[in-house]
Amino acid sequence: MATADRSRIALPITGMTCAACVSHVSDALESVDGVAGVTVNLATEKATLTFAGANPDIAVVTHAVEDAGYGVGTEKVTLGIGGMTCAACVSHVEHALAGVSGVASASVNLATERASVEYVPGAAAVTDLRMAVEDAGYSAAALTGDRDDDATPADITRIRLRLVFSLAVASMIMALMAIPNAGSLLPFDMDYLLLALATPVQLWAARGFYISAWAAARRFTSNMNTLIAVGTSVAYGYSVFVTMFEDTAFFDGRATDTYFDTSTAIIGLVLLGKYLEARAKSRASGAIRALMELQPNTARIIQDDALVEVPVEDLAIGDRIVVRPGERIPVDGIVESGDSGVDESMLTGESSSVHKRAGDEVFGATVNGRGALTFTAARVGNDTMMASIVRLVEEAQGSKAPIQRLADRVSAYFVPVVIAVAAVVFGIWLLLGPDPSYIHAIMTAVAVLIIACPCAMGLATPTAIMVGTGKGAEHGALIRSAETLELAHRIDMIALDKTGTLTVGRPKVTDVYTLDFGDDALLALAASAERDSEHPLGGAMVEAAGERALDIEDARDFYAFPGLGITAKVGDRHVAIGNRAMMDAQGIDIGGLDRVADEMAAQGKTPTLVAVDGIARGVIAVADTLRTEAASVVSALQRQGIEVLMLTGDNRRTAAAIAAQAGIKNFVAEALPSDKAERIRTAQAQGKIVGMVGDGINDAPPLAQADVGIAIGAGTDVAIEAADITLVGDDLRGILTVVTLSRATMRAIRQNLFWAFAYNIALIPIAAGILYPLFAADGTPEALRPILGEYGFLNPILAAGAMALSSVTVVTNSLRLKRFRPPQGM
Repeated sequence: MATADRSRIALPITGMTCAACVSHVSDALESVDGVAGVTVNLATEKATLTFAGANPDIAVVTHAVEDAGYGVGTEKVTLGIGGMTCAACVSHVEHALAGVSGVASASVNLATERASVEYVPGAAAVTDLRMAVEDAGYSAAALTGDRDDDATPADITRIRLRLVFSLAVASMIMALMAIPNAGSLLPFDMDYLLLALATPVQLWAARGFYISAWAAARRFTSNMNTLIAVGTSVAYGYSVFVTMFEDTAFFDGRATDTYFDTSTAIIGLVLLGKYLEARAKSRASGAIRALMELQPNTARIIQDDALVEVPVEDLAIGDRIVVRPGERIPVDGIVESGDSGVDESMLTGESSSVHKRAGDEVFGATVNGRGALTFTAARVGNDTMMASIVRLVEEAQGSKAPIQRLADRVSAYFVPVVIAVAAVVFGIWLLLGPDPSYIHAIMTAVAVLIIACPCAMGLATPTAIMVGTGKGAEHGALIRSAETLELAHRIDMIALDKTGTLTVGRPKVTDVYTLDFGDDALLALAASAERDSEHPLGGAMVEAAGERALDIEDARDFYAFPGLGITAKVGDRHVAIGNRAMMDAQGIDIGGLDRVADEMAAQGKTPTLVAVDGIARGVIAVADTLRTEAASVVSALQRQGIEVLMLTGDNRRTAAAIAAQAGIKNFVAEALPSDKAERIRTAQAQGKIVGMVGDGINDAPPLAQADVGIAIGAGTDVAIEAADITLVGDDLRGILTVVTLSRATMRAIRQNLFWAFAYNIALIPIAAGILYPLFAADGTPEALRPILGEYGFLNPILAAGAMALSSVTVVTNSLRLKRFRPPQGM
């Protein structure tokens, strides 16, 4: 559907910076056929277009703006979609939304019952989107504020009421039909009582099936509800016809059995399946609800020297917040005073508490330990870490994995094919079936229609994605999309940045070697000299002296020699610190310290020579130490058949030492960001699926180039933005979590798709009567008659039960992922 023509629309324009930009955009838009007038406003960054006649295609307008070097801004909205039952419904809703002029993309998820739509505001509105969905036979509402449950308690209660009524009526009808001579107890034909009982089930309990089927029929399409409505209507309609006309000549000598039990039981069983499915789907989407429920509702702030309790939504940046022992921290902030351990497991998945003191960052929804903290709010509302996690998980759960497209394509054609098959089956058994052939023809067609509902196919992928992305967030791995989650299981090479990824990212003093001077005395002098230095090696010496509680004096006459070192006066002593070239420049003989420095360098450390009053006194080694878990993670990845590559800008000797410590055989040293990206491109050209793990600004190009980019959460915003997956903590074991979770999720999806397809492939032929030739002569064995009747035709009631069971099985299999635990024992 296209939106109604508008004589005027206002489009957001991006990239304009000056009046010349306004002119360029105006010229580009005026060149589009059908545009009668253009007004471009630089301040509002909008272009107002008036049209002569019908609106031109918005894609043409967008293309014209992009050709001029600018962009048309888009917005995203999430719609709650009602009435979807299978993958065919997903296809119908997506096509309806894509048909709205101004929609850039639309993705519909059956499991979450949501549509994520990107559109051009001005060219399209939420009202247009909602009307398009409603015209397609479904309901739509824009979702704002807190996320609603996928199946609200009211929805579940409504389904439960209808299924209980349907099954109760079906049981009553079956009992009446089973009691010998029950009809003789009534003053009228018992079929009329059965009709009275079955009619409310058909018209009230099954009302949703009819509404959805009719809406689809109006658009010349079909869905799962079409099969249910047609199948039960055939059984019910035939039974009504028999009830009304069994005494007429039409039925002279023919069977006059009614099948009200079949129609009511089918409706009850289908509703039972939908009820169990809704319950299971609600559990599958529980990750987001669990996250959102972690945030407290109120917070205590310091206001006019008094503690005032306010709602969390009223907090503002800069508010001073007090958190008592055992309470949840309401928003993100910086600790002002206090000392405590904070449980951040809901963010990182790590159970051990993190020590917090003045200057440290705290995050909303984490749990304060035994000490009280006062902190200043830094991020509130939708900007907090928890809100960002919820948003990322929601987006990932609403996205589509490539493997899902297969199920969607099959399901889109599945329903009409099944209806055609049912019609053919009806004709075959009407002509060739055992007497009474028309009864067997009707019941076989009903069984085919009911058993073939493609619910399981539509739910196979999205339910697993929902649980998988939720478990990722629970263990500190934020996965941006279903496509990323699917691709991660195919990774066969992991490229690791060195500094800040494999290593801690903060240089530390590892060794102090002196010649008859004393370690502490040498370190104190070096730290005093380096006190005013901005070099990270100097900062490491100052930090090490502080940890040893050494006295650091004021230095004077500080002078830095770029690339060499520094000199300074500490008290009455002249101190020179630097590399060998620095010592040579100062005319200082380093003697045997040369060998010591070489040994330290071979270990991946940076040796710094220290001379006092012109005499070489020792060597201080500084190193960015390897993360404690790095070697075990590398080993675990290699055991899983994943090649590990280290990329670094450091010199080759240091790189070789760190690679050896981590157990990495292949590394690239002295690499620029572009070199890192090129190395990944080379691996991709060899057919490898490459994952890149990094943390710094210089890692953004390779992260973007990799098939799966993984950013360490403690890294820069640029790196995190370029990545497909963000590890909230800085533990490298998150890489193993991602790979293992992806493999578990894909295993569940394949199992779901196998059973969904196998179920239909195996049972549709049985429902169609393929077993009849086997039992035509001697009849069905007594033990199988409740299932296959007298001649091998599947009971439609059991077909409904099997159909409901298939959907529940798929969702329940996906829920097994909730038991996922990251790899242990490394």
